Amino acid sequence: MLDVDQQLQWLMQGTEDVVSPSQLRDKLEKSQQTGVPLRVKLGVDPTAPDIHLGHTVVLEKLRQFQELGHDVIFLVGDMTGRIGDPTNRASTRKQLSADDVREFSQTYVEQAKKVLDPDRLTLHYNSEWLEPMRLAEIIRLMAQMTVARILERDDFHDRLTEHVPIYLHELLYPLMQAYDSVALRADVELGGTDQRFNIMTARQIQEAFGLPPEVGMFLPILEGTDGVRRMGKSLGNYVGINESPQEMFGKIMSIPDTLITRWAVLLVGEDKEKWEYRIKTENPRDVKADLARRVVARFWSSADADEAQAQFDRTFREHQVPDDMPVVDLPEDPWHVPAIELVAHLPGMPSKQEARRLLQQGAVSVDGSKVAIEDTVQVRHDSWVRVGRRRFYRFRMK
Repeated sequence: MLDVDQQLQWLMQGTEDVVSPSQLRDKLEKSQQTGVPLRVKLGVDPTAPDIHLGHTVVLEKLRQFQELGHDVIFLVGDMTGRIGDPTNRASTRKQLSADDVREFSQTYVEQAKKVLDPDRLTLHYNSEWLEPMRLAEIIRLMAQMTVARILERDDFHDRLTEHVPIYLHELLYPLMQAYDSVALRADVELGGTDQRFNIMTARQIQEAFGLPPEVGMFLPILEGTDGVRRMGKSLGNYVGINESPQEMFGKIMSIPDTLITRWAVLLVGEDKEKWEYRIKTENPRDVKADLARRVVARFWSSADADEAQAQFDRTFREHQVPDDMPVVDLPEDPWHVPAIELVAHLPGMPSKQEARRLLQQGAVSVDGSKVAIEDTVQVRHDSWVRVGRRRFYRFRMK
């Protein structure tokens, strides 16, 4: 059993900020004296079907609390998710349907269990207390926050300055999210640095309801595969934890070398100085491959990581095509088709516009020959198509 100093040191490692360290120490000391574990909360709005590596930075910290014996609460914001977090939004977020939120919630929980210990996890949905709230209770909650305070948020302030509409339901979001901490009597709440306003609001609302304020722990925001912007599905720079080992390995190999050390520290808990030294003394490509292998093994298995690396080497170092690739039905054999129709026919291709973009970039080849947008191509049984660096498809006649 770690003493309080050791717990504090371990928990604060890798955080951007803690509000406040002294309060966290007090809570840890009280927990140790009374034998009552802390109630540690992470709230996640299910606004997309996948959890990506950026989410796991916070999940890993939550797992540390589990390992110290504290009660960890994974809160699915099925009600707040229908409002939509306005954080970092330049316009109103599209409201999701109840069906979308329900579907996304199920996949979030299953994916979170790849990081968290499901046997030491309490699951809640904030519809449990937000949906039955009466108007009198909502008015009491709204009376704890001024409009001026809400408009201090950078995103609201910018939209107001630029005459972009702000709707009343968006102003409710931080209050509803804050009330979650009241309902759960949270001692600690985790979030990315972008969640500072929401978590600080939760502290204020807890005090207004006669509760001690929770400790806010803020974790770094992980940059995406482009090395510039925060990881996000809408930006196309994400690595989903449910993606295949091969896809995950290939995406990690595509990150800029400047990102290797930061990803190693945030995703696999490695020592920063050690990896900085490795970058200077080893081939960065080999160091990156080691990182990719460790991350894949974290979410799949060592055997899967070995095979993903072997396939990557066959494909990109030895210029071979992978043995296992998605199969696409061939309408006829041979099939003569305009290049743009061929690419648009591939699984997962969102639109002809995206197909056109890929062809214009020279990112498509058929049986090893690059294809131009104006080409008509011939595809036979067992032909293969490569899109970008990592996506391969094989055509088969039924």
